[in-house]
Formats: sequence, C-alpha cells, structure tokens
Amino acid sequence: MQESQDILKSYLKQVISDSQCDSLIPEILECFSFIKLKRNDFFVEEGKVCNYFCFIESGILQHSITVLGEEKTTYLALKNSYTAALKSFTHKILSRKNIKAISDCNLWVINLDNFNHLLKNNSAFSKFYYNLIENQIYLIDDYRIDLLTLTPDERYKKLLDNDTKLLQEVPLHYLASFLGISTRHMSRIRKNIN
Repeated sequence: MQESQDILKSYLKQVISDSQCDSLIPEILECFSFIKLKRNDFFVEEGKVCNYFCFIESGILQHSITVLGEEKTTYLALKNSYTAALKSFTHKILSRKNIKAISDCNLWVINLDNFNHLLKNNSAFSKFYYNLIENQIYLIDDYRIDLLTLTPDERYKKLLDNDTKLLQEVPLHYLASFLGISTRHMSRIRKNIN
C-alpha cells in the first residue's frame, strides 16, 4: 500500500505545484482509502449517487451515457488522473452517467465529508482542487471545439499526436465513441493512416 500512497502523494504535489504546501499533504493522504474495481465493475451507475471522488492509480474508467439504447463514451479517465460524477458527488444527486472500469482498476477514493473538510481546512487541497478543475475546463473546452471544427480524421490524428496512451490502452469501440464516430469509420481512418 505504501507504494500506492507515494504515487498519490507525487501526483498531489505535481498538481498543487507549491512546495510551501508540502507539510499539508499528509492530512490529505489520510482522507483517502484504497479500493479495487474489476473490469466492468461500476464506480457509479446512472440513477445512483456518486459516493466518491477518486485518483486512478492504475486502470481506465469510462464515463458513458445511453442515447436511444446506444452507449456513448463521454470521457476516458486514465491512470494518474482524478475523476467522479462530480455534480452527483458534490450535491448528492443522482448521476446522469455511468462510470465503469474497462480494465481492472486500483483507486484511491475520498468521501464527501472528508472532501469538504479538506476544502475548508487544508489550503493545499483547496489549491489542488482549483488547479485540477481549471485544467479540466481547459481540456473540455478544447474537446468541444475539436468536435465542432475538426473532421473525424483530424480528431484521430490529434489523438495520435497527443494521447498515444489512449490508443494503446483503450479498446477501439470506446475510442470511436469518444471521438464521435462509428467503429467502422474509426477502422477506416486507422487503416488509411497506417
């Protein structure tokens, strides 16, 4: 378990990016607990409350919604990142999406009481959360602009250039859904590029 805590600690330091906050990190670590999900286990299901905010030590979590009976991938959370059905988690309301392990996952999770305690009482965690949310907003903004301005081929090429981990670790049908294209079209694009 100690090795895992070191990974979590290192990631917190990286996101906080302020050595003056280092003394506050042990309190943050105490609030997280370790869980494992097997492939196809749900972190949260649509229509249920998300009970945790998590750091992904290993594995991949797929965010998805169902549209006209078809699963659509809205986000892929990889190792060394944080995720949750955030609105469900922070407001204790039913989730509008599923978050499912598409591979075995090791997660560090924090419940809402500890999360709120740290936000109010630990300046390092507040800084961490602010930086994390700010970076996510940048990513979401770029993703939305790309969906509107790039062709499917260009979106795939951008993914190839910027996120090779996704291409290596995520099954094709999840990537196609994430990029907003059919699996068949995705196969054609990959064939043309290779």
